[in-house]
Amino acid sequence: MISKITGQLTAIHNERAIITAPPFDYEVLIPEYTRRQLQNELGKTVSLHTIYSIDGNPQGKLSPRLIGFLTEAEREFFDLFCSVDGVGTRKALRAMLRPVQEIATAIEEKDEKFLASLPGIGSAMAERIVAKLRRKVPKFALLVGSSLPDADQRIDVVSETYEALLALGHSESDARHLIDKALTSKVKFKDSAEMIQAIYTLNRQGN
Repeated sequence: MISKITGQLTAIHNERAIITAPPFDYEVLIPEYTRRQLQNELGKTVSLHTIYSIDGNPQGKLSPRLIGFLTEAEREFFDLFCSVDGVGTRKALRAMLRPVQEIATAIEEKDEKFLASLPGIGSAMAERIVAKLRRKVPKFALLVGSSLPDADQRIDVVSETYEALLALGHSESDARHLIDKALTSKVKFKDSAEMIQAIYTLNRQGN
């Protein structure tokens, strides 16, 4: 299985990118948000975290596909999004028009109107997505700057901090507010303990 491709971005189209990693040229399907991030990278070396998928009917023609993302966090969110009944890879690719953080926040806050506005989703599907994923997306809702190289490490620190704050008795909304406040400082936290210390320091200073 191919989990990551690094090579020259030689072409980019509406839903796919061509990555040249000699001796092969790989066609990788990408969501619209990823396409916008890559459109100024033509000719440069890029890396995409990939999912291997099979399109088609088992009784008919089957076509192998690679689906690519800028970070492991985006790939993980896409996989989770596809776990909802009725959301296949093609529909999920169309729906990921906005950054993962925005879509995850809408799910967590039960903003079905926003979700229904995404291509191919609609009101019934939005309701299904919220019902299945609302408690699984907090770490993605807290993801900031998902295109940055350290985004995957950051999402782990944020997720661990979020769980720790809940264990300390904070509500979900309070935990999110505290983490958002710490992230606005632009400090890079090496682990959850460092982030929690910063959160309580900021909290004391604000009182």
